[in-house]
Amino acid sequence: MISLLNSRRSVRKFKSGEVSDTDIREILEAAMNAPSAMNEQAWHFVVLAGESLDEFLKINTNTPEGAARGILVCGDTSASREDYYIQDCSAATQNILLAVHAKGLGSVWTTVFPDMRQAVSKLLNLPDHVVPFSFTPIGHPAAAQTYKTRYDEGKVHYHAW
Repeated sequence: MISLLNSRRSVRKFKSGEVSDTDIREILEAAMNAPSAMNEQAWHFVVLAGESLDEFLKINTNTPEGAARGILVCGDTSASREDYYIQDCSAATQNILLAVHAKGLGSVWTTVFPDMRQAVSKLLNLPDHVVPFSFTPIGHPAAAQTYKTRYDEGKVHYHAW
């Protein structure tokens, strides 16, 4: 498990190849097993592929192209005290990235910038209480990912700063 955590890298270039419905289902199951603030599970997921993915990419231009599918993680403000959905969606997004990597696929965490949220919500018919939070394109990496540790002892402080 530790090697999986340490070897995951962001993938921004994809080669052709399908991502199965079974893979998506298992990735979503991992997402929904993420920790959740006060167990509110204030998340929803929109799976995009084909035309819906193409239309999304026209709006959310910071997302790499070429992925077979993508998952939009959304926060449910009606199910969340304060802004706890932010923690829920962050943990779910991390689990998506790890599940994708465990399957030998690639992804990258992208955001839905505030100035794009309204257009994304309209495109995907999101209810008013659902906020687009993050997007993870999913596909087959175009190149092998290299692993180099990012551990930095200088960022660790014991007992106090």
